Amino acid sequence: MNLIGITGTNGKTTSVTLLFELFKKLGHRCGLISTVQNMIQDRVIPATHTTPDALNLNKLLAEMLSNGCSYVFMEVSSHAVVQKRIHGLQFKGAIFSNITRDHLDFHETFDEYIKAKKGFFDALPNTAFALTNQDDKRGQIMLQNTKAKKYGYGILNSSDFKAKIISNGVGGLQVEFDGQAIHAQLIGTFNAYNLLAIYSTAILLGEDKEEVLVQMSALKTATGRFDQLAGPNHKMGIVDYAHTPDALENVLKTIQAIRNKSQKIITVVGCGGNRDAGKRPIMAELAAHYSDAVILTSDNPRFEDPEDILDQMESGVPKETAFKVTRISDRKLAIMTAVREMAKAGDVILVAGKGHETYQDIKGVKHDFDDKLVLALAFES
Repeated sequence: MNLIGITGTNGKTTSVTLLFELFKKLGHRCGLISTVQNMIQDRVIPATHTTPDALNLNKLLAEMLSNGCSYVFMEVSSHAVVQKRIHGLQFKGAIFSNITRDHLDFHETFDEYIKAKKGFFDALPNTAFALTNQDDKRGQIMLQNTKAKKYGYGILNSSDFKAKIISNGVGGLQVEFDGQAIHAQLIGTFNAYNLLAIYSTAILLGEDKEEVLVQMSALKTATGRFDQLAGPNHKMGIVDYAHTPDALENVLKTIQAIRNKSQKIITVVGCGGNRDAGKRPIMAELAAHYSDAVILTSDNPRFEDPEDILDQMESGVPKETAFKVTRISDRKLAIMTAVREMAKAGDVILVAGKGHETYQDIKGVKHDFDDKLVLALAFES
């Protein structure tokens, strides 16, 4: 099997899902290993981790092989590299999307986090390819010690694979790849990078450029990634997994770019408990900066007091934007309040942080909770 891994802070799930769907459209039998779910062609296997432990990962790969998969696209987390979950696997290619602050509760320093990502590329054989985002200032670091063939993709900088954004709106992206334009159903600059990464990968794997571009135009986003929901009075709901400062900023910038001037942005956001606490004030500051109104709420508090998490988030909000911010620790009530009491006709409600997750982790118990279902319920009543 051709095993392709993607690592980075943001974009992993979207990119592997797009690659999986693209290669199925191109006529291949494929496997998917992702944060949202694992798949063998059309059969869904629930996911518990971004990258499974070594035993379950190899069991899954063996099942994919026995089912005739010729390509497997998988997310490679920094935890997986450090804990040797991918040790011994022979990758055909590796992709680096970007790197920003995340998982410092585990890696302790940003340098260690970068080193973990780089470890994936360091272990590649000379028969593989290493594809990196040239517009990320740490993209070249990933390639420093790899034996793999080196390639780059980018929108801003000189690269082996280039893209140009022609338009970006509610109806999707119009993007030019190496001089040929397509209309894509995905929205936002960050998705232009995801599309460029999968285009580059497909070409490196020997697929026909024309056919790749045709099939790319039909691709849709992964569950919980800029997932749009239409509400009454032209209200728009967006559910996104954005749980890092960079991801939240990208999503909010995208909404600002596509909204009308009369539309307000109302953001409902929280931060997970027992995880990197340093990003909490940054997340709240960004939400207040880019939104017209913000509700700070509970995410997966785990074993922390949700109010303590909100205190830390609120500490990052500058005085000049504090008037935009409300605290409602009950996540369902926060979403309902945003939709029913704050949003007017045409406004955009972003519910960020949990995306595809269908639970809320409170004191070791996973309670049923789906942002998209709660948002739909709020729109109905």
